[in-house]
Amino acid sequence: MHECLGPLAEAPWIHLIIGVSVLLDVFLPVLPSGILVITAATAASGAGSAAGVPGSDQPGVPGLLPLVLCAATASFLGDLVAYRLARRGGTGIERVLARSRRLATARSRLGSALTHGGGLLVVLARFAPAGRSLVSLGAGATRRSAAEFLPWSALAGLMWAGYSVGLGWFGGQWLGATWIATAVSVCALFLAGAVAAYAIRQPRMRQRRAEATV
Repeated sequence: MHECLGPLAEAPWIHLIIGVSVLLDVFLPVLPSGILVITAATAASGAGSAAGVPGSDQPGVPGLLPLVLCAATASFLGDLVAYRLARRGGTGIERVLARSRRLATARSRLGSALTHGGGLLVVLARFAPAGRSLVSLGAGATRRSAAEFLPWSALAGLMWAGYSVGLGWFGGQWLGATWIATAVSVCALFLAGAVAAYAIRQPRMRQRRAEATV
């Protein structure tokens, strides 16, 4: 795998590609930003042996810390842009959400919990499918204060980036810098998203059950 991805991972513009993808997937959830981050981290895990340094503990190129910072910063900036646009757009955000079937489906499943559930839900939603988009746009459309939303957004981006890079790195250490390692790590990322979406829905489901028993 490193023979295939090594030149790409070592390119000086790899951070730019990842950063742009992570930033824009708040508007286009179909972008494979998580897959790109994991793939770069998996390739980095094999950089030491590829360079002829057996047992090297060097993080490789593009490097773990720069990769985490790049993905986390892009995630926060994307959330900030979406929040500001939605705050200025007001009711126009309804049309934005309606344009994407994936966003509309996620919105109907997650409901108002995403925009009224507090900071923990901002973090959970970063892992849930389309959850980041709904939280960022919803926070702006409902005019939640920046001090209430943005610190949690920064924490969510850092946790997501660290988790994604960690999956790629440990997958590469466990299975080698191979496509199998990438696939396993991506599955783990999707599993985390499914767990996050389930956790987000629980308060709403309990509320519905309580209302049904009244």
